[in-house]
Amino acid sequence: MAEIIQRDGTWAFDGSTVRITPGLHRSVPLFRQAYREITVPLAAVAGVVHETGRRRGRLCLRLREGADPLLQATGGRLPEAADPYRLAVDLDRSGAAAEYVADEIRRSLLLDRIPQEPVGAYLLTGPPVPVAVRCSDGTVSFDGSRVRIDWADTSDRVKRATGPRTVAVGELVRVEWLPNRGHEDGFLRFVTHGTVGSELPPEKEPYTLHLWGSARRDLLTALVAAAVTARLPHPAARAAAEAAPGRERATVPPSRAGRHDVLLRRLRELGELRTGGVLTEEEFAVAKAAVLRDFG
Repeated sequence: MAEIIQRDGTWAFDGSTVRITPGLHRSVPLFRQAYREITVPLAAVAGVVHETGRRRGRLCLRLREGADPLLQATGGRLPEAADPYRLAVDLDRSGAAAEYVADEIRRSLLLDRIPQEPVGAYLLTGPPVPVAVRCSDGTVSFDGSRVRIDWADTSDRVKRATGPRTVAVGELVRVEWLPNRGHEDGFLRFVTHGTVGSELPPEKEPYTLHLWGSARRDLLTALVAAAVTARLPHPAARAAAEAAPGRERATVPPSRAGRHDVLLRRLRELGELRTGGVLTEEEFAVAKAAVLRDFG
């Protein structure tokens, strides 16, 4: 067993898996604390680097492309401090321990002849479910099969007018995530078959959480993005399916049983909001289109 314990966390390698556990120190980012332990199979590892600096060094684990749903969902946009595959190392005796861990991982990669090429399926499971995150635009939760969005009082009135959003994994095409940094807002967008190509801004799109508040708290939405991504078809599988000749996508229309009354009630509520001056004509049209799309 090769192990290194630091203030920011612990890496332990047993020859087949790297176990990454976040530290309990207050300096450890909230995102790392919320993700908890990550188990990385050796087959998912492309390489490891031990970097040294004047005051501190760091271990960097490089994964094979397509192996991790977290990296797939965040697309390299995670802040460095929140990256679970980086470990800050103190320049004392820990430097030797870090180099030993790196050497053991490299040796196992060579002995097991692990390739560095991209993989065609996720080798990590992603965050555990159920998972729920409260962010600046509302609360998003995922139980493994359905995503639910409940809007906050500060959400755009078009979103609040359309009510909570619920979408099944089978209805999703992809998940898009961008963190809010400095003066730039972010978003967590769930792209469905009915919203592909939507040009609505994040603050008005009914399947998008607009991230504009606490960057520390809103960063947790990446957990939901990764958990959902882990249950969507792998990009390699989608690419192969799209390239197949004569490909026709099978679609299963959602059940309408018991939904007609709900649809009429939603439309009536929107009409009352327009009549009462709460919604403008443009906002009413956007909200109505979103409701009809849900029940289409």
